[in-house]
Amino acid sequence: MSNYFGNRIKIDIFGQSHSKAIGVTIEGLPAGIDIDEDKLREFLKRRAPGRDQLTTGRKEADEYEIICGMADGKTCGAPLTALIYNKDQHSKDYSNIKDMPRPGHADYTAAVKYDGYNDIAGGGKFSGRLTAPMCIAGGIIMQLLEKEGIRITSHIYSIKDIKDTPYDLNGPFTDVSNRELPVLDKEVIEPMKAAVLEAKNRLDSVGGIIECAITGLRAGIGEPMFDGIENLISRTVFAIPAVKGIEFGRGFEAAGIYGSENNDEFCLSEGQIVTKTNNHGGILGGITSGMPIVFRAAFKPTPSIARPQQSVSLSKMQEGTLEIKGRHDPCIVLRALPCVESAAAIALYDAMT
Repeated sequence: MSNYFGNRIKIDIFGQSHSKAIGVTIEGLPAGIDIDEDKLREFLKRRAPGRDQLTTGRKEADEYEIICGMADGKTCGAPLTALIYNKDQHSKDYSNIKDMPRPGHADYTAAVKYDGYNDIAGGGKFSGRLTAPMCIAGGIIMQLLEKEGIRITSHIYSIKDIKDTPYDLNGPFTDVSNRELPVLDKEVIEPMKAAVLEAKNRLDSVGGIIECAITGLRAGIGEPMFDGIENLISRTVFAIPAVKGIEFGRGFEAAGIYGSENNDEFCLSEGQIVTKTNNHGGILGGITSGMPIVFRAAFKPTPSIARPQQSVSLSKMQEGTLEIKGRHDPCIVLRALPCVESAAAIALYDAMT
């Protein structure tokens, strides 16, 4: 089933954008774990919509309720299920697109696959709304990883053509999650905000790139071939709607340089084998090297834009003009950082358990 992930720890995400509730079931959590729910709520706030004029007008607090899997304040070994109740849906805004698929969305492909019975409101099961329960799972798992000394951080690498300072692949990696915009260079905050607002005023949208770093991992985690760490992280990151590309370490840039420039020479540091550089992004042969894992995920511009666009009536097989209503993010990137961190945490924990 496509809503499941994991071999050792299993994540099941369920619900639709405008259903009564959305949620997640996590199976395989150790018993006796004390979840810091205040910390989890703060983590979810980073993804929550309706915070300011740079994000969608849909206002959802993303307050969750754990309905099973806990006893006396700790995990009890049973599957943990958490729900988030949807409270600010405007399903009528989507009545005109049932017969006319939106460009850039899964409306057409879903209609073909499900014989037209797919839930169209808010994108249904294809909506970015489903990243909220993903962040519940990711937020819980990040707490478990932190107890093992593993830390996950991220920043906005770029919005449209405006770039932040990239991470040094060797670290250190500054936590910027509490900044107005989570960037390393504060000088790019206002230009990035201006680019998003300009797109919004043009009834358009922009995309961008998120860079994520993971530190504290020992060498030797992962498997070759299909269960490599790059494979697992990529699979979970691509569960986030709008992700269209991913690269690790020096990434696509490595295709344009010599092997002598890209190879990371080994050396000793405090009795440990490390590499002088980290062009490989912490993974060799699908297995962690002990160096920081660094990757970047590219997000397309939000496909829901208010400009008139051409589409086709599915019932009449006639071309026509579609105008999308509803409330949408002019830039998905701003709320996607905890989603990327969650995806990485879920993949790593499954590989480590």
